[in-house]
Amino acid sequence: MQKIIAEAVFSKAKVIKLLICDVDGVMTDGSLFFGDNGLEYKAFHSRDGLGIKMLQRSGIPLAVITARTSDVVTHRMKNLNIDLVFQGQLNKVQAFEQLCQQLDLSPEQVAYVGDDLVDLPVMKKAGLSIAVADAHERVIHAANWTTQHNGGHGAVRDVCELLMTAQGTLEAQFSVYI
Repeated sequence: MQKIIAEAVFSKAKVIKLLICDVDGVMTDGSLFFGDNGLEYKAFHSRDGLGIKMLQRSGIPLAVITARTSDVVTHRMKNLNIDLVFQGQLNKVQAFEQLCQQLDLSPEQVAYVGDDLVDLPVMKKAGLSIAVADAHERVIHAANWTTQHNGGHGAVRDVCELLMTAQGTLEAQFSVYI
C-alpha cells in the first residue's frame, strides 16, 4: 500500500472481523445509468472484486448496507459471495446493529466504508470508519482513514489491503497469484 497508515488506524484494523461497505459511491463511482427500458446499470471495479475475495479467504466476511434497492447490486453481491446484503436502508444504523447482533460482534470489530452524509451515523458507531478519496468533505473529516482511490476505482481494494496488512494475511493472499 502506498498510503501511510497511522498507528491508531493500524491498531483498529487489527481487530476487525467484518467489513461493511456502502454501494453507490464506494463500490461504484456513484453514477447511475438507466436504459430506455428502465433497467439500471452500475460499473464495479474488478480489482475491488479480487480484494474482496482475498479478504474473504483471510477470514473477514463482507456486508453491504445501501439506501437504494437494485437488482444489479443483488447480482454483483451474489457473484462476490456476499450474503449479508441490506438494501433500501435509509436508517443504516439499524442494519449495522442487526449485523453486529447476528454475527455476535462488538462495533469495535466492524469497519465501515462510506462516501456521503447518509453514511455518517454508521461511521460514528463503527470501530474503524473509512472514507473513499472522493467522499463528501464531512465524511472524510469524520473518518479514521481515507482510501487512496476514489469510490468505484479501487477504494474497496485499498480497504481490503489495509485490513490484510494489519492482520498479517496480505502476503499469503498475494502468494496465491505470484
